[in-house]
Amino acid sequence: MTRIRRGYIARRRRTKMRLFALSFRGAHSRLTRTITQQKIRALFSADRDRGSQKRNFRRLWITRINAVIREKGVSHSYSRLIHDLYKGRLLLNRKILAQIAILNRDCLYMISNEIIKEVGYKKSVGII
Repeated sequence: MTRIRRGYIARRRRTKMRLFALSFRGAHSRLTRTITQQKIRALFSADRDRGSQKRNFRRLWITRINAVIREKGVSHSYSRLIHDLYKGRLLLNRKILAQIAILNRDCLYMISNEIIKEVGYKKSVGII
């Protein structure tokens, strides 16, 4: 019986998978079955961690804004500043506010002072 040569489609599929797994270590980058398992696992982890990355960055931005605000006594708290921004219809997201707080603090102070004047914010009795 003569030998039958196989086609190239399966080989192309496997080389594509191997290109995905180039940075993996050991059998995870060489053996086809383990490459498929690791690929599934890697894609699942990437999908899951995108959400946690968004949460972590939002927490970081909020922390930065709060630190700068409390340092100079611009506003009593982060939540009060955000509330005043919404009342004054100045919709800046937390990422932009954090960049302003880090790179140009005077600009953040000016924004908060304008908002306080516009909204008519009065300090409560408990604030020093």
